[in-house]
Amino acid sequence: MTVTVKELPEYEVAYVRRVGSYFEPPEHWGQLFQWAFGNELFPPQQQFIGISLDNPELVEDQECRHDACVTIPKDFQKEEHPDVSFKKLDAGAYAVYSFYDTPDKLNQAYQFMFAVWLPASEYEPDFSRHNLEFNLNNPAEDPEGRCKVDLFVPIKKCG
Repeated sequence: MTVTVKELPEYEVAYVRRVGSYFEPPEHWGQLFQWAFGNELFPPQQQFIGISLDNPELVEDQECRHDACVTIPKDFQKEEHPDVSFKKLDAGAYAVYSFYDTPDKLNQAYQFMFAVWLPASEYEPDFSRHNLEFNLNNPAEDPEGRCKVDLFVPIKKCG
């Protein structure tokens, strides 16, 4: 399992939030995709990013929050789009792990990053920023239903 360290710029995103178990159908992605494609926001110019806002080991399943996001260009007219929310994602250093498997196994990638890679590295988690899941494919279009995700874990130097 290869992990690299990258600096990300600040991103501004449009997003749709869902509250509930991370293992329930992700209907908020469909809502975001429809909105994004209707506004010509799609790869490779824009990127789709998932943000799991809660740790399911600490928060009840029905209370877990997830944001389905798409990056927006700097000149995007946000005030014309009350049907989605907007926010900025902070720049900084991230440990990056490329995941390619079924969505239900993504939690194993998180466990590897936090329980194996981080303790053996010169970094610690930067809990002032969120983990980011850059979605590189649509699992519904993958022959084996696998998702390709670059998992970005915010980090800072130890000490």
